[in-house]
Amino acid sequence: MVSRSYSNLLELTSCGSPSFGREKKRLPRVATVAGVLSELDDEASNSAGSDAPSSISQDRMIIVGNQLPLEAHRKDDGTWDFNWDEDSLLLQLKDGLGDDVETIYIGCLKEEIEPSEQDDVAQYLLDTFKCVPTFLPPELFTKFYHGFCKQHLWPLFHYMLPLSPDLGGRFDRSLWQAYVSVNKIFADKVMEVINPDDDFVWVHDYHLMVLPTFLRKRFNRVRLGFFLHSPFPSSEIYRTLPIRDELLKALLNSDLIGFHTFDYARHFLSCCSRMLGLSYQSKRGYIGLEYYGRTVSIKILPVGIHIGQIQSVMNLPETESKVAELRKRFRDQTVMLGVDDMDIFKGISLKLLAMEQLLLLHPEKRGKVVLVQIANPARGRGKDVQGVQSETYATAKRINETFGRPGYTPVVLIDTLKSYERIAYYVIAECCLVTAVRDGMNLIPYEYVICRQGSEKIDEILGISSFTQKKSMLVVSEFIGCSPSLSGAIRVNPWNTDAVAEAMDSALVVPESEKQMRHEKHYRYVSTHDVAYWARSFLQDLERACRDHLRRRCWGIGFGLGFRVIALDPNFRKLSVDHIVSAYKRTKQRAILLDYDGTMIQPGSISNTPNAEAVGILNSLCSDPKNCVFIVSGKERKTLTEWFSSCERLGIAAEHGYFVRNNQNAEWETCFSVPDFEWKQIAEPVMQLYMETTDGSNIEAKESALVWNYEFADRDFGSCQAKELLDHLESVLANEPVSVKSGPHIVEVKPQGVSKGIVAERLLSTMQQKGVVPDFVLCIGDDRSDEDMFEVIASARASLSPVADVFPCTVGQKPSKAKYYLDDTGDIWRMLQGLAHASE
Repeated sequence: MVSRSYSNLLELTSCGSPSFGREKKRLPRVATVAGVLSELDDEASNSAGSDAPSSISQDRMIIVGNQLPLEAHRKDDGTWDFNWDEDSLLLQLKDGLGDDVETIYIGCLKEEIEPSEQDDVAQYLLDTFKCVPTFLPPELFTKFYHGFCKQHLWPLFHYMLPLSPDLGGRFDRSLWQAYVSVNKIFADKVMEVINPDDDFVWVHDYHLMVLPTFLRKRFNRVRLGFFLHSPFPSSEIYRTLPIRDELLKALLNSDLIGFHTFDYARHFLSCCSRMLGLSYQSKRGYIGLEYYGRTVSIKILPVGIHIGQIQSVMNLPETESKVAELRKRFRDQTVMLGVDDMDIFKGISLKLLAMEQLLLLHPEKRGKVVLVQIANPARGRGKDVQGVQSETYATAKRINETFGRPGYTPVVLIDTLKSYERIAYYVIAECCLVTAVRDGMNLIPYEYVICRQGSEKIDEILGISSFTQKKSMLVVSEFIGCSPSLSGAIRVNPWNTDAVAEAMDSALVVPESEKQMRHEKHYRYVSTHDVAYWARSFLQDLERACRDHLRRRCWGIGFGLGFRVIALDPNFRKLSVDHIVSAYKRTKQRAILLDYDGTMIQPGSISNTPNAEAVGILNSLCSDPKNCVFIVSGKERKTLTEWFSSCERLGIAAEHGYFVRNNQNAEWETCFSVPDFEWKQIAEPVMQLYMETTDGSNIEAKESALVWNYEFADRDFGSCQAKELLDHLESVLANEPVSVKSGPHIVEVKPQGVSKGIVAERLLSTMQQKGVVPDFVLCIGDDRSDEDMFEVIASARASLSPVADVFPCTVGQKPSKAKYYLDDTGDIWRMLQGLAHASE
């Protein structure tokens, strides 16, 4: 599908921002006007993107998928005829959005449109169907869809590694560039119709995984949801993808990410943890990932089917005639049904082998049981599809030659069927078999259950009363997305053909009452969790996830696919060096509290010893008689004494404030009187146990505390062990005067009441007792333990001058009780150097 607006492949595949705002002006509600982010933003110059204002307030959903829910046919006179594709999920989900939500579709057409016809077709589809077609050049579409999507993403997401050129092929960067190009073209199409203040955007499936980045780059506050309809592999599989980080970061530019099952969501969260260092939290039933101040919500809900459409096909005269024909054809036989695409993951050949095993082990079933396998055409192409076809036909032929006889064909293999014919097979089948080795969802069992419920006319044809309880049996693979929701199905490992054969036999001999009970359970679930319920639930969660958009200050950082949006509270802003230096110069009594690890030293540094430049800056600050400077650290006092031996006037608070020394000539004091440390004899053996069972962890024994550190352990296992250790220690130390806390890669036990907040209170109190009223307070920290200092300073106005300048500052943009932030330790030292120069 050649696009006239597509001009430069290299430009589109570059890492720069996409080119928005096409010349085409015939589409309504174009919203690409540049503007400031919000009235809240007084630092608009720092923003990399903007949201355009709108006077239209009606909600609208822009649904973006690889294909439009349309069917196109070229008429005899050469013109195009377009109709809705009633089987398309994107069309069916509209039922759940409500009549008050306008819907616009963006995607490709299944047919190729000549360049000379594209403008007229695009306008007709927009006016008639509210569809915006994305026209792609044939060579680009081939690289995008049959190349990157079907050769790389689809096999990998279904757990097939490219171990050889025949298995999916090696990673091809030109295919990746084509994938990025197509996603940018889709972004351009969204730009033509979006109103960012009013519209929701719902992106579907793995074809468009980097689209969220391009939309977020243009509109920082776009209300954006993404749903993955395929499996998401475990981190051990996913991490082999060369562009693994780019895809994860792109998805995290969504507000809501949806998955069919908890397993898929769990794998995604594990990848985010292992590869990006992100952790998730579950609050009131909702799972959220904190990503640069934004909460990316995770949605777990399997999609449903459109029951009304299936029932309408079931009531067609053609369907009723087909049911009568099939009932007569299989009059004395029990039909087991399989409906699958002819691809390598649907397990058709495994199903046939199980049927062969069933007939071998149970001779009495010969002549009585028939497996009807409907094999739909594969969506992809290549040697693997041809191989599956050859194997399937060869296996079916062998079984029929071995067990078949006149009037009896054990395996009936059907290439393609019309929808009403498929429905008829559902109606007459006693059992439905789905043995896919991996499938994102698979709605065949849902369709089967609805068809087995029947209708008055179908019941009449089958010769049963409409009041008779309906029955059905399902044998499903445990590796498909719908399996967890079908609690009455017989779940099998499709690789174990013996077990599948036994499951098939069990499904046939189950008592009628049990078949009825299982059917009732499944019908109740499928009928209440249809596609409308799924879409409505996703929209509700998307609205909830976007609720705080306008309340937060946002701006974009990063280039290419590394782009992300930082969202912060309106009162939380970056500390300006000029501003703090100006306040520093005009004040006379200053209190400065500095955390060490993670604040003055980069996290993960091999050497934590302060260098000569750092010591020089601290000495410059300490030499100013107007300053009272304290290092507040969790380190032992012995270590801090050695590191800062040349800083005579520097105050030190060690072990989170348990030990305090005002300067080098002063004696160490304790903030608390602890009668004994006998609790260590209880806690240390417990920590020792977890250290021995968690490779890479260690115990740090301080004078006042014990710390279990798992920084160098496996991230997931270490985090799991930390939760267990926390519970274990809280249990065994319940009657001891200690607190058990978790922090970044640590679990710590220390005396109750010991915190860095105590150091801040003590410093301000000491200055007040000396008749000194601080008019400048700077407090810098990077983790949870430093939040106590920020809280004390925020509530200490009574101890400060009425005009005091107070600067609680955290390292990095994240939720904090601090009012300011600086990006990293480099910014911290530049700021401290500015203060030192002001003192000099």
